[in-house]
Amino acid sequence: MKKHNHGVTTGALVLALSMASGSALADKTIAEFEGGKISIFGIIDVGLLYMSKSGSNGDSKVSMETSGLRQTVLGFKGERDMGDGITAFFNLESHFDTNNGQLHGTGDARDANGDYSVPQWRRQANIGIRGDWGSLTFGRQYGPALLAHIGTEPRAFKEQFSNLYAWAYNQLLTTWDFGSGDRNTNNDVGIFFSNAIQYRNTLGPVDFGIMYALGGQEDSAEDNSAFALGAAYNGPVTLSASYQLIKDDTTGNNNVTHWGLGAAVPVGDFTFKGNYLGAKNETEAGVEQSDVAAIGVGVDWKWNERNSATVAYYHNKDRNNNDDETRNLVISNDFAWKPDTTIYVQAAWVDAGDAATIKTSIVAAGVPSVGEKSFLINTGINFMF
Repeated sequence: MKKHNHGVTTGALVLALSMASGSALADKTIAEFEGGKISIFGIIDVGLLYMSKSGSNGDSKVSMETSGLRQTVLGFKGERDMGDGITAFFNLESHFDTNNGQLHGTGDARDANGDYSVPQWRRQANIGIRGDWGSLTFGRQYGPALLAHIGTEPRAFKEQFSNLYAWAYNQLLTTWDFGSGDRNTNNDVGIFFSNAIQYRNTLGPVDFGIMYALGGQEDSAEDNSAFALGAAYNGPVTLSASYQLIKDDTTGNNNVTHWGLGAAVPVGDFTFKGNYLGAKNETEAGVEQSDVAAIGVGVDWKWNERNSATVAYYHNKDRNNNDDETRNLVISNDFAWKPDTTIYVQAAWVDAGDAATIKTSIVAAGVPSVGEKSFLINTGINFMF
């Protein structure tokens, strides 16, 4: 995958499906002890990507791409029965690229010396407790906002050709410090949060979470903090909602304000989905930089026991810049070769505005060719264990 010249990966960024959406990971136990166990899990995903136009010259391109369907990860989980209805647990989860074996990158801000480092456990490094009352998790973890929309985003935030990127890139550029001073050291593309405390619970058909990331700044409880909440109603239909604030580390300004609403309605072998994401970016001084509306609609069709097809349409636009806009049509099919192995084929038609940026893109590598119409096709294999 391509990386930004400052070190952050601009390829497939993230998704918590491996831990939070009921995917078919085997979760192999590697150690058991009195009242507890430790297990290993992972996803290996790689494929080929063709783009009819790429870059400023608009030339075609074929490349090997990691994580087309889901992220490539390696993780460990542990739990222990503490008695009195309490279970203690931990999560460690790393993110790497199958095509070259490197750690995937980071959306974290630079450190006090101005340097970037790629976390070994980018996705999760946490410990917590759970019981009938819900769970409390402490450390680096997935925020609850994105998790709320997995069931309503038209392509379930797949790692290629989805609004995973409208989500991630709109929560990166005013919190990562591209020499501007705007940053939040707890936020990694609005999905992973450091120094975080999260409470989660399920009440009947409603699953929800609320999270606060401590800023750790002197004389201020707000500077450098982040707050997120998300909820999903899983009944005859699925409904989702989220809200997220990411604050500057020196001024406490809301550098990112993000929200979302979604719905999914099953009708026989079909599931119709609609999802809206809104994101406002401001500098540390409160100057608005962008106001992006990302709209996705689609339908899933389980057309036989082993095949699922999706058609989705995305229209993403910065309301502060009418030329920063993309219109996208995606058609895909996932073939369940085995319960743990999927062959996928996904194609996208992208119509990019004259000033389109990564904030309105659904493509992992960014806008294929600004001001052009492009055709892309990605096929690969995804193996889970």
